[in-house]
Amino acid sequence: MNKQLRILFIGTYVPKECGIATFTSDLLNSVSGEYKDVHCEVIALNDPSETYNYPEEVVFQIERDKIEDYYRAADYINQSDADIVCLQHEFGLFGGDAGDYIYAILSGIDKPVITTMHTVIREPELEYRVSTEKLIRYSEKLVVMSQTAVDMLKDVYEAPEDKIEVIFHGLPDYPFNNCEKYKKMLNLKGSPLVLTFGLLSQNKGIESLLDALPDVVNKYPDLVYLILGATHPGVKKRNGEAYRQYLKNKVSELGLENNVVFHDKFVEKEELCTYILASDIYASPYLSREQIVSGALTYAIGMGKAIVSTPYWYAQEMLSDNRGLLVDFRDTEGFEKSLLYLIENPEECDIMRKKAYDFGRKMTWENVGKEYTTVFHKALKNYNTCPKIQNRFNFLPNQLPEVKLDHLKLLTDDVGIIQHTDLGVPALRYGYSTDDVGRALVAVTQLINSEEKAEEHWKLIATYMSFLEYAQTDTGHFHNFMSYKREFLDEKGSEDTLGRAIYGLGHVVSCSYLSKNIRTLAYTLVRKSKQEMENLSHPRAKAYTMCGLHEMFRAGVDVDEFGSIFNSPRDAVKSVDSLVEKEAFESIFVKLADSLVDLYETNHKDDWNWFEPTVTYSNAKLSESLLLAYDYTKNKTYRKIGLATLDFLTEIQWRGDFFDLVGNQGWYSYNGEKPLFDQQPIEAGYLTQAYVSAYEIVRERKYLELAKYSFEYFMGRNRLRTVMHDCSTGAVCDGLNSEGMNYNQGAEPVICYLMALSSLNKHENEAFSTILQSRVSDEANEGALQRIKNLLSANQAE
Repeated sequence: MNKQLRILFIGTYVPKECGIATFTSDLLNSVSGEYKDVHCEVIALNDPSETYNYPEEVVFQIERDKIEDYYRAADYINQSDADIVCLQHEFGLFGGDAGDYIYAILSGIDKPVITTMHTVIREPELEYRVSTEKLIRYSEKLVVMSQTAVDMLKDVYEAPEDKIEVIFHGLPDYPFNNCEKYKKMLNLKGSPLVLTFGLLSQNKGIESLLDALPDVVNKYPDLVYLILGATHPGVKKRNGEAYRQYLKNKVSELGLENNVVFHDKFVEKEELCTYILASDIYASPYLSREQIVSGALTYAIGMGKAIVSTPYWYAQEMLSDNRGLLVDFRDTEGFEKSLLYLIENPEECDIMRKKAYDFGRKMTWENVGKEYTTVFHKALKNYNTCPKIQNRFNFLPNQLPEVKLDHLKLLTDDVGIIQHTDLGVPALRYGYSTDDVGRALVAVTQLINSEEKAEEHWKLIATYMSFLEYAQTDTGHFHNFMSYKREFLDEKGSEDTLGRAIYGLGHVVSCSYLSKNIRTLAYTLVRKSKQEMENLSHPRAKAYTMCGLHEMFRAGVDVDEFGSIFNSPRDAVKSVDSLVEKEAFESIFVKLADSLVDLYETNHKDDWNWFEPTVTYSNAKLSESLLLAYDYTKNKTYRKIGLATLDFLTEIQWRGDFFDLVGNQGWYSYNGEKPLFDQQPIEAGYLTQAYVSAYEIVRERKYLELAKYSFEYFMGRNRLRTVMHDCSTGAVCDGLNSEGMNYNQGAEPVICYLMALSSLNKHENEAFSTILQSRVSDEANEGALQRIKNLLSANQAE
């Protein structure tokens, strides 16, 4: 028994009043109606603010100018059981330059794509050439509707010949007929009845035919010219009914009020066919030679109409062999002579009609559906058997990159770290921040594993420590922002600023390769902040502070060690009982951990394992801080919640082969939609650190695997498959947005990258062994991903 073929169409769709919408519907029906083992669904494109009551086969909708919808559509396609994607392509259907938003779908899906090209441009501007070449590259097959289009694809775009298939535009199958009975059905007059139909726009060239009518009407006063169709929605939006009014004015000027009729409406297919069948002559006076297909002309051919047309590409090909008459563009005299010839030579006219009708039999939707289905099967067979690398991230390196501090040093002057850059050049107008300096201390101290390294990085450590010492207020809090003029811009920073400072200072205190003096200074600043730490209310500030304190505890800091360093009254560490001092810090640490537990208990739900109703920024630090609390206290509640929330972050961001981070355009709220952009690399860095901490604490292999994958976000394992790290300088871009990469390279991304790299470096041999080298084997890679999924499910079950 043959497996059912599942086809997913992308295009506009009925009831939208659009030629391609009608085409997509007709094609779907011709394919699904002909074969019982074919199932069809649709992803429909809408203009902004449009809503439609779509039929059930429409399973997903895209707003044309909303790039996020295209990315979500790609996700939907990958998760669907569709075998084939059939794309209806016309540049104006899609958002972006030359409709390039569609490549957010095509570049991100792992299904064969069959593209019907409704437009091919012979002399394209650069953006249209680039867009067409990408379309060729991403398509398994290209379907065009004329040999002219085939020749252009090969000659202009060098498309491979074996990719191109010619399948005519479809049409309904009607018998060769006498017009009179259909005229009676519609109560139409006209002997003859001349018809032009389609959405009205200036490129229709109707004025050329109107100018030709006066002399024809003088001889045949019963002639009626019916102009059928609503104004094109895009034209109406821009220019209203200006073109229609222009035509009506011309009719009055020419004295044709009794011979020209406007039917200003969009007619459904059955009614349209009745109008065509009622007509004697079909006129197609288009002004543009570049017209590569015309559904209206196709219908007229297939219903055996006498046709007079301008010589646009499609008409030239379809009306060859005496299937119609061609008149040059804007040739009023030519239209007049052609109309008179058809009226005055009925036998020759009937021969022409019959030739057109016979040619049209190969264009019926029944035949077109069969041809498309054959192409679908052929493409699917080739796609499934053709050797290819399934892993779309196969460009990733098989080892961790070398540590490069060039960019960090570029941003660092004798005061601190310049916050931002303009395309990688330090932007001095933004000045400095404690937020960056505190975390830079973490990044740099993690690189120090010998006295030689301590000496190498001494200048950076001393500069950052000098900044924090100067930034600390009398209460123990910290200023955050300093201008390039070395003036603080705030009375004190946020609670996050305090936490980030403690985070960095804790790492300095714990780094035994640094001098005792600078470690004592760091401890003194931490000690001065003790009261501020006790008063913290913001979750992330608590998490940063806990990470800094844990680093001090982990290193087994002896308070007495720092008590004898200072002799000055201002900075001296007073002689205190070291046990009391340690217990005070431990009390703060546990208090902060317990408050995060309380926050989790208040806000988590069965399907929302998180501390707050919204997932925002620096998320993994919350989970990591509780895991570190478990590491120090062995309180299993901290472990349980730390792992549950970290697994939740995995669940909502891990896409099976890349991390799709929560975007900052609205954040991700419970029962809301997760924003795709803008994605900040800080989240990937913190995830890596949290996964490494989880691995070190609970020794579950999946966390090391996830740490590697989250770190590879910087290297291109992300939604846009964009490398964010410059291996020559160590710079990291500021983020990913809907238009691509933000090429600014500020302090925060490079600092978080370095923290992640240092965390993972400790386990490089393990991280890149056995299963994590599986990108060379699709089967092994799938196994790794499935194991992670299974382990996550097991944790959730617990």
